[in-house]
Amino acid sequence: MKKIVAFGASNSKNSINQQFAKFTASQIPNSEVQIIDLNDFEMPIYSIDRENKTGIPQLAKDFKRILHEADGIIISFAEHNGAYSTAFKNIFDWISRMGKDIWGNKPMFLLATAPGPMGGKTVLQLATARIGRSNPNMVAHFSLPQFALNFSKEKGVSNVELKQEFLNQLDIFIKALN
Repeated sequence: MKKIVAFGASNSKNSINQQFAKFTASQIPNSEVQIIDLNDFEMPIYSIDRENKTGIPQLAKDFKRILHEADGIIISFAEHNGAYSTAFKNIFDWISRMGKDIWGNKPMFLLATAPGPMGGKTVLQLATARIGRSNPNMVAHFSLPQFALNFSKEKGVSNVELKQEFLNQLDIFIKALN
């Protein structure tokens, strides 16, 4: 049984990216899923001065340990002004200070969704470029536009064309887990 860690890269209590990550993880056969809430990993804003003074927070160590214990990672990115949410960026900054192997060289499925027609494509491009440099196993990515129109909690991706694209990327991720 494969262990999948999934989260929405947002600290919103009603995050559509959290919903999308959770749904996607539920589609992995023969898996145990751990859903992470970024609110459980709230830390001081990263700075080199803070790191030198107090060290790396235990929450950052815990977060990275969870990633490294997984067989695969699913992240759905919220887009804030064309970039990562501050909540995700801060965690990313802290865990990147604990060595170059940030993601444990695990297969990753990167997602994004948004209410609008771009579906978080800008942040997904940023994430795939950045994470792809540090993890050669970043294997799949998918952007879902107009979340309310193209997603239901019961059926997942409802638009036929988008669903096929999603399933193709999901299949790439599942094959990489084996």
